[in-house]
Amino acid sequence: MSKTDVQARARYAFDNLMAKGTPALVGLLGLASAVLVLIIASLAWLLAPADARSNGNWPGVLWRALLRTMDPGTMGGDEGSPIYLLLMFLVTLGGIFIVSALISVLTTGLDIRLALLSKGRSRIVERNHTVVLGWSDQVFIVLAELAKANESVRRPCVAILADLDRVEMEEMIRQRLGRTGNTRVVCRRGNPLKSSDVDLVSPETARSIIVMAPPVEDPDADVIKILLSLDARKWGGTRPPVVAAVADSGNLAAALLAGGDAAHVIDADDLSIRLLVQSHRQSGLYTVCIDLLDFDGNELYLHRDPRLTGKTFGEALGAYAEGLPVGLRSAVGVVRLNPPMDIRVQADDDLVLLAEDDTKIIPATDPAPIHESAITAVAPLPPPATHTLMLGWNHRGPKIVRMLDSFAEPGSRLVIASEHPDPTGPLQSILLNMALDFVSCDLNDRAELEKLQVGSFEHLIVLSDDTYEAQHADARTLVTLLHLRDMQEKLGEHYSIVTEMNDDANREVAEVTKADDFVVSTKLISLYLTQLSENRQLAEVFAALFDPEGAEIHLKPAANYLQPGTPANFATVIEAAGRRGETAVGYRQHDEIRRPPQYGVTLNPDKSAPLTLGAADQIIVLADT
Repeated sequence: MSKTDVQARARYAFDNLMAKGTPALVGLLGLASAVLVLIIASLAWLLAPADARSNGNWPGVLWRALLRTMDPGTMGGDEGSPIYLLLMFLVTLGGIFIVSALISVLTTGLDIRLALLSKGRSRIVERNHTVVLGWSDQVFIVLAELAKANESVRRPCVAILADLDRVEMEEMIRQRLGRTGNTRVVCRRGNPLKSSDVDLVSPETARSIIVMAPPVEDPDADVIKILLSLDARKWGGTRPPVVAAVADSGNLAAALLAGGDAAHVIDADDLSIRLLVQSHRQSGLYTVCIDLLDFDGNELYLHRDPRLTGKTFGEALGAYAEGLPVGLRSAVGVVRLNPPMDIRVQADDDLVLLAEDDTKIIPATDPAPIHESAITAVAPLPPPATHTLMLGWNHRGPKIVRMLDSFAEPGSRLVIASEHPDPTGPLQSILLNMALDFVSCDLNDRAELEKLQVGSFEHLIVLSDDTYEAQHADARTLVTLLHLRDMQEKLGEHYSIVTEMNDDANREVAEVTKADDFVVSTKLISLYLTQLSENRQLAEVFAALFDPEGAEIHLKPAANYLQPGTPANFATVIEAAGRRGETAVGYRQHDEIRRPPQYGVTLNPDKSAPLTLGAADQIIVLADT
């Protein structure tokens, strides 16, 4: 083998050693230091035997040489022959170079390690934590709600995996949320579509997994891919429940198939449309739904009470001093909200209860008194035909129109005003109850809005234009609302306004317009996902709550239940609603509808506390119609 080949092989071996990183370099420097100390100690013992004997022979010289390697100042007190002093000088000089190189290697290695840690590529070691896969503005709502839900939990943790810098994610969370109570938020950088990256957040030991839809043109494609990846994953133990939402109803079937049995997928599009349509008929519905879905105020719980076995649901309504039954869940998971009052509670039935907390479900010792004289016998009036003006257009428009028609009474009318091309052509032939018209209009132009004669309509729906970026679309919606409210005040016109918004923060700004209701679908879906991640059993309850075929939330005139201005209590309201085959869950005071955060809505009030409602107030009930 030639000299050149030997040098090449040696250089190649050295390069491979360097490529092994800091541990290899530290080991090499340690080896060099040991070799240097051994050589110097041996030479001192051979060339200066007298000095070696006076310093403890070879072991003593070895120890002194090692000290001089680590601390050059040790040489200052040396005595002996010139050869011994020269050898000690050499070992000290070599030690200076070796220790300097070692410090440099350790510093560089530490910097590299800190840089890797800042990227969030280390695997977490947690149990019973919540995993969030993906990133969008909905993350902040989910984290805020999880922090509230975990207030009584010991060492709760939320692990987020997203393809963003870890430091950037943590900084955004601090800016938007501040402190998250006792809930620790751990961020890791990775692609949720890659199984090796998902390993970073320990999904096998998680309590639940939330899949976030990314802010891209086709978010459902990513959601479905993540669900497929999770379903194909080889789980070491029990697979945690997975919750996700799709933006397009057409992708729901594919997402359900991709997620498998352990996944629950929400049809965000359908839920948002249904809530928007129902809110235009009954202001305050969105606030009621948010109160049911968030972890502030009242929530829905499943509660089994052997005391009520064999009793009717009507009797169960008065069985609790705190907590309000609203339905039943059978042993096979079938949920019936607002069941018939004479249906009997079976031994294996769970009550669906509305309560502030599961610790506040308190049986009643004495039932609250019923004020018979306050109960009204007025029959509700049949709903009239309505005239509705829809301002704006987006991809949900056709579904909104079809659903409006399904709820409308014959003879109703809908006018669409938008700067987009006329979309009514394909819809005209399928509508049964409404007449449909279109008017081209710039919704930010006051003169064009006045030409619409908005005072001739009972209800206005303002849609967010999805051809604009979300914040810009909300800004345009805000301008339209300001014009409408000003026109209403100056012209003395009367109409309700329900508005679609993209960002809940913009809703707070838009409250100055005094619109009757705002629907922020992103917040609604985020709260829904969070509830399901905390209690998978509530999936059937919420599915029944938002199912148009079953009992739904209605806000009805208080005069249908109580004599206006007559003192009573909420137990009397429950009794009056029960006689109509409805379950009362709260009330809304008209004088408080502009006051956040509850906007006049009170759910699960004290049943025995004095209550007097006026003709303009409303009772919140679960009813079939």
